[in-house]
Amino acid sequence: MYLVSTSFCGLLILIKMLYLFSKYLYKFAPVCFITTFCVLITTGAWAQLCTGTLGNPVVNIDFGTGGTNTGYTPTNAYTYINDPCPDDGYYTITNSTSNCFSNTWHTVNNDHTGNGAFMIINASYAPGDFIRTSVKDLCPSTSYEFSSWVMNLVTVVGIEPNITFTVEDLNGNILQQYSTGNIVATILPEWKQYGFVFTTPPNNPEIVLRMTNNAPGGGGNDIALDDIVFRPCNATPVTATFDAGGQIIKLCEQIDTTLRFNASYGGGFQNPVYQWQESPDDGSTWQDIGGAQQLFYLRNNTAAGQYQYRFSVREQSIFDLPHCRVVTPEVSVRVATAPVVNAGPDQLVVKGNSLQLTGTSTGTDNTFQWLPPDFLDNNKLSNPLCSPTADITYLLEVTNAEGCIGRDAVFVKVMPQLYVPSAFTPNNDGLNDRWRIPHLIPTKETLVQVFNRLGQRVYVANAVAVNWDGTLNGTPLSGGSYVYYIRLGGGKQPGILKGVVTLIR
Repeated sequence: MYLVSTSFCGLLILIKMLYLFSKYLYKFAPVCFITTFCVLITTGAWAQLCTGTLGNPVVNIDFGTGGTNTGYTPTNAYTYINDPCPDDGYYTITNSTSNCFSNTWHTVNNDHTGNGAFMIINASYAPGDFIRTSVKDLCPSTSYEFSSWVMNLVTVVGIEPNITFTVEDLNGNILQQYSTGNIVATILPEWKQYGFVFTTPPNNPEIVLRMTNNAPGGGGNDIALDDIVFRPCNATPVTATFDAGGQIIKLCEQIDTTLRFNASYGGGFQNPVYQWQESPDDGSTWQDIGGAQQLFYLRNNTAAGQYQYRFSVREQSIFDLPHCRVVTPEVSVRVATAPVVNAGPDQLVVKGNSLQLTGTSTGTDNTFQWLPPDFLDNNKLSNPLCSPTADITYLLEVTNAEGCIGRDAVFVKVMPQLYVPSAFTPNNDGLNDRWRIPHLIPTKETLVQVFNRLGQRVYVANAVAVNWDGTLNGTPLSGGSYVYYIRLGGGKQPGILKGVVTLIR
C-alpha cells in the first residue's frame, strides 16, 4: 500500500512511464534523482513485525565484523567478490561502501547497528535466493519473527527491490510467506526492518527459511542486508526495570546497596515460568540466576564490573527448550571501584606554625576535599597547608570520575611550643644516644643546624627528621656545649629558635 502526495500524482505517472522506457537504455535509469521535487512515497509493508516481546535468536546472521567470519552460508544464486561495489550477480560482505557506479549508490558508512559488517547484493538478471537455511528443535505452536534489515542502495529511479520471506517444510511446501513489496529509493541511506510473524505447527517439523529476490537485476535492484533473525515472539510486551527507573544504573563497590528489579507482562502464556538471567560477558552469554523465578529480583551489591540482567518467560510445558523463551531488553548495572584514600599519618605542629597535609589516592581524575576547611589554605588540594590553633581532625574525601567516594581521616595535634632536648649521651648504651627533636615536622622549610664554639657547622638537617649521633663526618666529637639554630618556615610566624645542646661523653 502506498501513500502518495496527491499534488504530484500526475508527476508520479509520468516518472513511471519514463522509467519503463529508460530501463532498456541504461544500466541505471537517471530519470529522476531523489530530490525535494520528486514524489514522496512511503510504504507500510514492513509493519508486520513482532509488536510484543522477542526471545533469543534461533537464527542470527549478522555478517560479523568483516573478514572471513561472516556467519553466512552462500546460496547458488550469487558469487562472492571482495569488492564493495559488486557487479550484477555478485555479492560481498563489507563494513562500508562508497563511490559505486558513478555515485548512483548510496555511501553507506556502517551496518544497521553501527558496529559490524553487512551484505551487499547486486541482483542477478534472474531472480534467486539471498538466504536459505534450515531450522529444527523449535517449540510447537509458538510464534517466531522472521526478519531482516534492508536498504535500497540505489539513489536514482530504477528497478526497485522486492523480497519474499518464506517458511516452508523440507519438501518445499510453503507454510507461510510474506513479501516486502517494492522497496523504494530514499534521499539518504536508510535501513528498514522487514519481516513477519510465523506460528509453528503442533508437530513442530524442521523448517526452511528462505529470502528470495523477486525483481530482475540490471538497472537497479541493488540492496544491502543486515541482521537476518528468526526468534520467538510473544504477542504482548514483557518489561523489566529498576525500582529507581531507567535501564542503566551506576553503583560504587564499597556501598552496601540492594537493587530491586521489577518485571511485568501482558499475558500470552497459559502457565508461565519466570526466570531472571545474568550475563558475565557483556551480553554474549546468559545464565539463569538460581532461585530468581519471581516477577521481581533483589540484587545485592557485588565487586566492581559491568553486569547485565534480563527477565525471561516461557510455558511450563516446554520449560526445557531454550528457544521457547521470550526475554526483555537487558538492564545494565555498572559497579565502579571507589578510590583508596590515605590522609597521611597523624601529625603534630607547634602553634603558630604550619604543616602540609599529605593526602593521596588511587586512580586518576580525582577531586579532593578536606573537611572541615578550617585553617587550610585550600581544602580542594590533595596537600594543603594547615595552620591550626587547636587540635583538629580532618576528613579527606576523594571522588573519582565514576562518582564514587573514598574517605580517610588524619588527626593534627597542636603543641604550645617546641620542646628541644638540652643534652644527650652518645655512648652507645642504648639510652639517649642521639639528639632528636620530637614533634618537629620535617618540611622543606624546616632547617636545623648545630655549630661548635669556633662557628663550624657540625650537623645539619633540612626537610628530614633530626637524628644526630654526635659525630662529624663519622668522627666522634668531644663533649661540650654546641649551639643550635632551628628555622621554622611556612607558618604564620616563621622564625628562628636558638639554644644550646650539651654533648656528654
